[in-house]
Amino acid sequence: QVQLVESGGGLVQAGGSLRLSCAASARTVSGYVMGWFRQAPGKAREFVAAIKWSGGSTLYAVSVKGRFTISGDNAKNTVYLQMDSLKPEDTAVYSCAARIGVTIYYSNSYYGYWGQGTQVTVSS
Repeated sequence: QVQLVESGGGLVQAGGSLRLSCAASARTVSGYVMGWFRQAPGKAREFVAAIKWSGGSTLYAVSVKGRFTISGDNAKNTVYLQMDSLKPEDTAVYSCAARIGVTIYYSNSYYGYWGQGTQVTVSS
């Protein structure tokens, strides 16, 4: 069983930056893929980015590539999402997710563990 706790959301102006954190309670996350998803009001949840702990491979949604960076700290069992050059369309509830395995999937149905979510609001 893995528990995920996000932090770091908030209100920021367009062009600004935020860093989200996701702390995992598992003894080790080396065999996991950790991902970030977001859901804006009235829209479906969408993939943002993911990282494979073993090897460090990453994958990004086209809409955030070049602006967002996902990284992990093995010692802290924590994954980060650095968000730069934020746009109003990035406004959403951002959720951390985890799956046991080595394959990164875009679909949220492959992720069995979820955090409670954190609100990110970007004003224009």
